[in-house]
Amino acid sequence: MSADERVRIHYRRPPDREQIFDQAVVLDRSDVIVTLADSIDLPSPMQIDGGIALENGSSAVWFTFPEVWHDIGRFHRADGTFTGIYANVLTPVTIEGRVWDTTDLFLDVWIGPEGSAQILDRDEFDEAVEAGWIDAATSSRALAEADRLAQGAADGSWPPAIVSEWTLPRARAAVQAGRSGGVS
Repeated sequence: MSADERVRIHYRRPPDREQIFDQAVVLDRSDVIVTLADSIDLPSPMQIDGGIALENGSSAVWFTFPEVWHDIGRFHRADGTFTGIYANVLTPVTIEGRVWDTTDLFLDVWIGPEGSAQILDRDEFDEAVEAGWIDAATSSRALAEADRLAQGAADGSWPPAIVSEWTLPRARAAVQAGRSGGVS
């Protein structure tokens, strides 16, 4: 894939919700694929700890790692202001060319601009487990992943360096270069 290509991500959320995200590929390596969701259309702002993490017109730089039980987003407000790092705990993404597929496991990890990490949506996760939308083995794996990410954020071993390297301006520049033929 090159920077002018796009992917369609089928993002399932039990029991029966599916969203399809169309994102530009800005980097494609064997260990990570970086995509850009620019000018996101949101019906209402996404708030975390009373602050707006995403709003209509916001952008996010996404990091997808093969065989990993989470993805990572660098979140920005509509004016480009960085708001934090957000990880979705999910099933490893199945990548078949330009079509990807994954299932959300409800838990998220948030690192605000000040650097502290917290696990989000435990109540939604517990409800999903209680309803039988997530089996016991998958729920254990999801909890372990969320705990591992939060611990890694606390000790400085997570997120990986590439998340800091691929800023919103860099991702936008890669998309623009791909459109103009500047990226191979």
